[in-house]
Amino acid sequence: VQLVESGGGLVQPGGSLRLSCTASGFTFGYYAIGWFCQVPGQEREGVSSASSKDGITFIKDSVKGRFTTARDNAKNTVYLQMNSLEPEDTAVYYCAAGWSGTITTTNWWKINEYDYWGQGAQVTVSS
Repeated sequence: VQLVESGGGLVQPGGSLRLSCTASGFTFGYYAIGWFCQVPGQEREGVSSASSKDGITFIKDSVKGRFTTARDNAKNTVYLQMNSLEPEDTAVYYCAAGWSGTITTTNWWKINEYDYWGQGAQVTVSS
């Protein structure tokens, strides 16, 4: 099982980045793919999740209108599009896979709902 994040980097405030998470080693179509962020000294926090069911997506309230997530099942890839980035968005972003049958609107942000994790991608928003 492997989840590989890409697309991180340094961007100026107001800029955009698109993170990609490419999965292998499991049946992608059965799993929701979540994005989490973590800064040093703080807990990992759910940002979004893209279910494999009917295109359902979840986004953390504080980034709605700026972040979106989408999956391309043909490529086993999920994207996190981040626009209007702010310095407070600086973090390591992780993608994770969890069984779609159990991830819902009430638990998509919970770390223990996800079974597989990527290595993380650094996003730095700074002028």
